[in-house]
Amino acid sequence: MTDLAWPWPAGAATGIGSLPGTDVAEAQRIVLGELPGLSHLPELPARGPGADLIGRTGGLLAELPVELYVGRWRVAPRPGRDLRRARDLLERDLDQLAEQAEEYAGTIKVQAAGPCTLAASLELPIGGRMLRDPGAVRDLTGSLAEGLRIHVAAVTRRLPRATVLLQLDEPSLPTVLAGRVPTESGLGAYRPVSEPDAAALLRTVVDAVGVPVVVHCCAPDVPLELIRSTGAAAVGLDLSLVRGLDPLGEAIDAGLGLLVGAAPATPPPDGRAPTSAQVADRVRQLWDRLGFPRRRLAEQVVVTPACGLAGATPQYARAVLAACRDAGRRFAED
Repeated sequence: MTDLAWPWPAGAATGIGSLPGTDVAEAQRIVLGELPGLSHLPELPARGPGADLIGRTGGLLAELPVELYVGRWRVAPRPGRDLRRARDLLERDLDQLAEQAEEYAGTIKVQAAGPCTLAASLELPIGGRMLRDPGAVRDLTGSLAEGLRIHVAAVTRRLPRATVLLQLDEPSLPTVLAGRVPTESGLGAYRPVSEPDAAALLRTVVDAVGVPVVVHCCAPDVPLELIRSTGAAAVGLDLSLVRGLDPLGEAIDAGLGLLVGAAPATPPPDGRAPTSAQVADRVRQLWDRLGFPRRRLAEQVVVTPACGLAGATPQYARAVLAACRDAGRRFAED
């Protein structure tokens, strides 16, 4: 492969997105303090509807309002209270970020649901997931692409010295491809989306936003070649779910960056977070099995928790982020 420059500093670490609690000012202080080279905009789902992944992303959609109906997000006929709440929460988060990180000059990561996960989660006004209607999915993807372009521009204005990196969360992507998204009755499933169609949806967003994109999928069977074909800069995955090494090695050799989830997102029975040495060893073992030179590890790989930390205690979340940060520094010093 040719030499590539990845959109993060060597030896970087970051979080996936979500953190426990409801205090966004404190969450941002933790992220900026523990992850100085590749910070991210924290998500706090404990604040309720509109702070969850689907509601938060729904608030970003361009000219496609959403609302809550019996606990699920669906397309709405007009903007309403639920949409205002989601947008207000995000606006406050961005204002708080601008206040705390005004001089931040590193890479800042923002997160949103990707088009396949969003289509598998959002409901049509007449019922059923958007996934059932290919035309609706294309419209949704166009709305998401434009909304994220506007969102990235808003973050760039607030943090003019920072470099923005967009993470598309696609936990449902393997399920969508396999045709395993259940219908409302639970007796059937929606038709699978073909890999070329799913890649086209992701590529629509990647091409629109104007910044590097990470596609994150903390599920088994991550479609690595599909993700690489979209023009994404990197893939994020849970190291404990990696089975076959050949597809991962091919993707890395082709220049795909790797956000590797190497620390458990929830505390073990004893409640202790892994040490940075333990996290670093897990990543090094994978890298050595893949057969790549160690010097590339610090450049091409970002250390992360296995998934979001919303289900952890605040103490564990902070300790895991620190362990990931120090593991990344170990790679930079190798």
